[in-house]
Amino acid sequence: MSTIDQQFIEYIVKSLVGFPDDVAVERIIDEKGVLLTLTVNPEDLGRVIGRRGATAQSLRTLLRALGTKNSARYNLKIVNNDEPRDDEQANNGEAATEVSGEVEGVDNSTDESVDNDSDFARKSRKELAELDDLDI
Repeated sequence: MSTIDQQFIEYIVKSLVGFPDDVAVERIIDEKGVLLTLTVNPEDLGRVIGRRGATAQSLRTLLRALGTKNSARYNLKIVNNDEPRDDEQANNGEAATEVSGEVEGVDNSTDESVDNDSDFARKSRKELAELDDLDI
C-alpha cells in the first residue's frame, strides 16, 4: 500500500513522462527523514530532471511543502535503472545507478582551471554538502 507522499510524486511524474507504467516510487524512513526513490523509464529521465535540473528541483520543493504540512523531512532521489547496452561495459554489474547533478549535453566547463585538491574546491564541496542538509 502506498502512502500519500508516494502517490503525490507518482501522480505528478506520471503526468510528465511518456511511459507512466514504468514509474515507481519507493519509500524509506531513516534518522534523516523520509527518502523517496523515484525510478522511471530511461527515456523519460530527461523529462523528470528537466533543463538544469529545474523539474527535479520543483518536485523537491513540492515535497518540502508536503513535509511542512505533515511535519516530516523529505528527500527525493532519482535513479537511472538503464541496463548497460551491448556496446557499453557495466562498471560494477549493478543495473541501478544514482543520477548525479550533471546532465548530458550541458557544458559545465569554464575558462578557469580548477585544482581538485585546492582549498577553494574543498571549501566549495563542504558548503554544497551543508546546503543539502538544510531544512528549507
